[in-house]
Amino acid sequence: MNVGTRDTRTADTAREPTSSGSLVEVAYQRLRAQILDNTLPPGFRALEQELADRLGISRTPVREALIRLQKEGLVEVIPRHGMKVLPVSPSDMRDIYELLSALEGAAAEIVARRAPGEEALAPLAQATRDMAKALKNDDLEAWAEADERFHRGLVELSGNRLLIEAVLNLWDRAHRARMSTLRLRAKPLNSTKEHVSLLERLRAGDARGALEANRAHRERASRELLEILERHQLKQL
Repeated sequence: MNVGTRDTRTADTAREPTSSGSLVEVAYQRLRAQILDNTLPPGFRALEQELADRLGISRTPVREALIRLQKEGLVEVIPRHGMKVLPVSPSDMRDIYELLSALEGAAAEIVARRAPGEEALAPLAQATRDMAKALKNDDLEAWAEADERFHRGLVELSGNRLLIEAVLNLWDRAHRARMSTLRLRAKPLNSTKEHVSLLERLRAGDARGALEANRAHRERASRELLEILERHQLKQL
């Protein structure tokens, strides 16, 4: 699945499945997408019935979907009062990037040790080319989509299911903050160059180099994001 493409269909543009399990998944995916793209911004509150009406389905699958979203740290379920979309604070982002650095570094090391061929690395190479093209066209949204695609592809190449799930959960929690500050930062030329460097180390089977390249990339990105939050006095996103 392309990380940059999220299902934001509303109730009037999608058919409602008949099974309760499918309805829970529909409610989960739609609410999650609306939270991640800030359609439901931090601090947004709603009753279960309001959300059910919004999605065109019953309250029960909405309630189960909210429980899943609460486990992911995206919402707080408030008994008898529905839910609240949780913000991401600078402290949250610092913690998230520390974990991403460690987990993605482990993924990069695993992949490099396998000395993957060009076919396996083709999606990462394409994402890197797309990043460069997007910057040339001053299309930051396309750049961000290609950047997310690169990182997802890297982690998925590790083949470690638990590692993949952990990273993607963290990545989604960071998504709102990254997109909200996308136009507040300098043009991400360094990030694109760092992806190229990491890709070279993966090609060479340099496990240590891949680990260090990814760590340096994440640490720099974390510093830049936290500086933006502090400079603009953004307490939460």
